[in-house]
Amino acid sequence: MELDEVVITRAIIERYMDKLLSHVETDVAVVGGGPSGLIAGYELAKAGKKVALFERKLSIGGGVWGGGMMFNEIVVQDAARPVLEELGIRHRRVQDHYLVCDAVETASTLTSRAVQAGLAVFNCVTVEDVLMREDRILGLVLNWAPVDMAGLHIDPLTMRSRYVIDATGHATEVCRVVQEKVPGGLRTPSGRIDGEKSMWSDRAESLTLENTREVFPGLVVAGMAANAAFGGPRMGPIFGGMLLSGVKAARWILDRLAEEPADTPS
Repeated sequence: MELDEVVITRAIIERYMDKLLSHVETDVAVVGGGPSGLIAGYELAKAGKKVALFERKLSIGGGVWGGGMMFNEIVVQDAARPVLEELGIRHRRVQDHYLVCDAVETASTLTSRAVQAGLAVFNCVTVEDVLMREDRILGLVLNWAPVDMAGLHIDPLTMRSRYVIDATGHATEVCRVVQEKVPGGLRTPSGRIDGEKSMWSDRAESLTLENTREVFPGLVVAGMAANAAFGGPRMGPIFGGMLLSGVKAARWILDRLAEEPADTPS
């Protein structure tokens, strides 16, 4: 059989456009494809919600791939072992409460299981603004990441979502947009992004989970974005708190969605 380049092109365009159009309205939009965003997307999609994840980079997985200083192994504390076991990520115990995982297996399995659960991933897409009405986030304003990198003056497009998760890590990209639009409006001690502190793994891991919450109506922070928003320290290449934070964010939103009238089809 002779392969037809036009058939190949048409298949890619039609399939992508179907996926994009079906996620112009969602239950939840996740911004950032690191571990907390991926596991949040997995939990929400597994529960039957329509979820889209937007990642500005070409690759999904955030900082997991490089492990610690490009030694591609990561550590996960024992509290997050149920997440690893559910996803089928192999791990080995070192000392009492530490598990070590292959970083490549972790990132690729997280991505694969989330997509198989129903998460729609749009990579190379950046969030340049939010859709807001009456001091609540109702969606995202999107553009291609290469457009942003090239500094081209191209108007964006918009999608609507009942909740947004900022899982953009240290950058807290969605929170920064809200901070510019509504000065002092974030639900942090200062009303603004309080900023990431220096490394303290033990404290950072507990605060990652504690700081996972709604930081503005309709906007939940998860993972390192939660610590950066609330002034917590960084934790380095240990990822249990990131995974548990994504799970907490997803379950909090699921509880809220169950209480609200469904105005967006799942």
